Amino acid sequence: MAKLTVLTEGFTGLSFEVKPEKASVGRLGENAICIPEASVSSNHCELWLKGDDLIVKDLGSTNGSFINELQLASEKEATLRPGQILRLGQVQLRFETGKKQTEASRQTVKLGDAGTTAAVGGAAFSKKSNKANKVFFAVGGVLLLIIIGALVFAFLNLGSPNP
Repeated sequence: MAKLTVLTEGFTGLSFEVKPEKASVGRLGENAICIPEASVSSNHCELWLKGDDLIVKDLGSTNGSFINELQLASEKEATLRPGQILRLGQVQLRFETGKKQTEASRQTVKLGDAGTTAAVGGAAFSKKSNKANKVFFAVGGVLLLIIIGALVFAFLNLGSPNP
C-alpha cells in the first residue's frame, strides 16, 4: 500500500493512502487529502501513482511544493520516489510503498516532463541542528547581559565623584 506519512510536528503519525487516480491535496476539506495547516494552500497540488512512483503536480501554491528540498515549478509534474520527502509549505511527508527502498531512489529527483534529473546529496540540504541554534542564542544572551552590566556600571560611575 502506497502512502504519504506526515513527519511535521503536530501532525506526526498522520498518513494518507495514495492511489492511481488523481487526488487533490490542500488545506480545504474538499480536497481528497486535507492538511489543515496555514502554509499549505487551499488547493496545493495533485498526486497520482505511476508504478512505484508518485507523480506530483504543483497547482500554483503560495509556499511551493518541494521534493527533497528541490522546488517544483508551478503547473509542472515531478516524480517522487519511495523514501523521498515531499514538502508542501512547511509540512513534510515521506512517500512509502512498503517495499524496500534503494539508496538511489532516495537520492534522485526527476523534475518536469523533459526528464531532467537532479542528484540530491545529504549534506547539501541537511537541516541545521537545533543544538547549534540553542548554543548561538545562549552565547548571544550571555554577551547581551555582559554588555548591559557594563553599561549600568559605567552610568553609575559617571554620577559619582572620583576621589
